[in-house]
Amino acid sequence: MVLAIAEAGSVTKAAAALGLAQPALTTQLQRIERILGGALFTRDRRGVLPTPLGDLVLARARVLIPAVTGLHDEASELITAGETARYRVGATNGPIVAGLVRRLNNAHPGGPVSIRSTSSGNEIAQSVLEGRLDYAVVGACASPPAILPPGLNWQIVSVDAVWVLINERHPLAGRDEIALSELADEQWVGAPGDGCFYECFAAACAREGFAPNTPTEIAVSSAFDLVAAGDAVALGQGTVRSVEGAVAVPLAGVPLRWRHLIGWDPETPAAGQVAELYGYAVETYLEILRARPRYSRWLAMHPELGVQKSVSLFRGPGLPGRPGLSGRSDPKIA
Repeated sequence: MVLAIAEAGSVTKAAAALGLAQPALTTQLQRIERILGGALFTRDRRGVLPTPLGDLVLARARVLIPAVTGLHDEASELITAGETARYRVGATNGPIVAGLVRRLNNAHPGGPVSIRSTSSGNEIAQSVLEGRLDYAVVGACASPPAILPPGLNWQIVSVDAVWVLINERHPLAGRDEIALSELADEQWVGAPGDGCFYECFAAACAREGFAPNTPTEIAVSSAFDLVAAGDAVALGQGTVRSVEGAVAVPLAGVPLRWRHLIGWDPETPAAGQVAELYGYAVETYLEILRARPRYSRWLAMHPELGVQKSVSLFRGPGLPGRPGLSGRSDPKIA
């Protein structure tokens, strides 16, 4: 992304070249600058110019990116040599990832199953488009996930309510549900990522008549620690695991939803294995529900959520008429 901005001389032009919305690229640039501790570009009437720190990052990136890309390509070729099918999965943090990979490994012992994890859904989707990954397993609060680059087909595995995770001694902890507006003054924490969640969260708060405190992005384990200490509250999927010292409570009216998605390039051989991957994802999700009886009971009263009862396929822009799951029906989910 930094290279694209430097080469285009404009964040707007770089966003168009990358197939991203300009606000999404600006947000990602700001996160990169926070990580590195300084501005990478200055802006004048001619566009953007690298700062000294930007020049350093660009010089290193021009060496590192081709090297890492080559490593992934060569490793994939080695792993998949002589195989007719391969399962190179890129995933953001999500509850179904571990079980999905476990099922793939069990079904293809010694086979070409690999996983790459990152907080960037855009990075994963781009890698699938470039042929360095076969599948993207990501999450999004919007449907379709417009913030992701176009060109892939997407299958919704499940839709979950977003709950709030609060300290067990919080005055609202004993409630059956909490209105989002009751949390207007809270300090929020959340996991890093380049998706649309924080924009969806801000929009949900605006509908409730308030602007939230800016969420602090931090590793998931640290976010749980802050909630357990009573220093913050967090949003999480209804399937969130139990955390000592914290409790998850539904939000009244389900103002936010989270979709688990599988993405693939319909023009590649990987399209032929999508039904298998989707079936394992559904099995994993149902396994998680069995371990979360409270959320399962709540979900039974909200039949529009959970595993979708029909194939919920949508296509990336510019892909009309391309096949989805090859006409196969959903696996049994009862």
